[in-house]
Amino acid sequence: MSEGRRAALLWLVSAPIVLFSVGPLYYAFVTSVGHGAQALQPHLLPISWSLESYVAVFREQPFGWSIANSLLVAGAAVSVALLLGLIAAYALGRLQFRGRGLLLVSFLAISMFPQIAMLSGLFELIRALGLYNTRTGLTISYLVLTCPFSVWLLTTYMREVPREIEEAAIIDGASPWVIASRVFAPVMAPALVSTGLLAFVAAWNEFLFALTFTLTPDKRTVPVAIALMSGASAYELPWGQIMAASVIVSVPIVVLALVFQRWIVAGLTAGAVR
Repeated sequence: MSEGRRAALLWLVSAPIVLFSVGPLYYAFVTSVGHGAQALQPHLLPISWSLESYVAVFREQPFGWSIANSLLVAGAAVSVALLLGLIAAYALGRLQFRGRGLLLVSFLAISMFPQIAMLSGLFELIRALGLYNTRTGLTISYLVLTCPFSVWLLTTYMREVPREIEEAAIIDGASPWVIASRVFAPVMAPALVSTGLLAFVAAWNEFLFALTFTLTPDKRTVPVAIALMSGASAYELPWGQIMAASVIVSVPIVVLALVFQRWIVAGLTAGAVR
């Protein structure tokens, strides 16, 4: 196949995928720079340009606090999950002990549980600890989502790291903590970035726990803040503000994906190639 035909085929296959992926975000942007009623009238280009919806998002509610809460909670949950995941991956991927396989399967099984099945027990735990309506309590609840996922992925990557690196560190007298933090962590940097970004997206977009474990507007995260934008009817909902808020909260994810694009690809393919 010639280069021209190959390029044409690539464009023919990728164009629908790009349109399907970018289309909703583009529609949200077009609606956000117009008036709310335009959301009920599909159009490809803005009828009118205005930043009124973006200003109203921050003026009519503490949306800035919601963004800060999401950044703090998601960042803390991902940081703790990566730290615990790296330690657990070192034990599960390198050490030999009875029940290792069962423990690894348990992590996978926990990540497959629906959130609603864990909600009541987790609610009782957070309330008993006095962490209801706090960022700390919300961070703990997010660890239920990010930790099993991180342990499973990092263990897979850990098994692909050559054992000679670990043996050389042991000969030099390095302790298990030094091996995990100063030897494996730099080597597994692409895997840590890709796992951290996927975990951050899951925590950033989480809605059920954030809705259940927060009560006041100053503790809400962005998914809950957007969901609670209300009107008298579907036709009177502040569609412009909703779409503006959706565009705003999509920006951090897009920026992170663009900045760490090479590391993400390297991390996702590290566990598939020996």
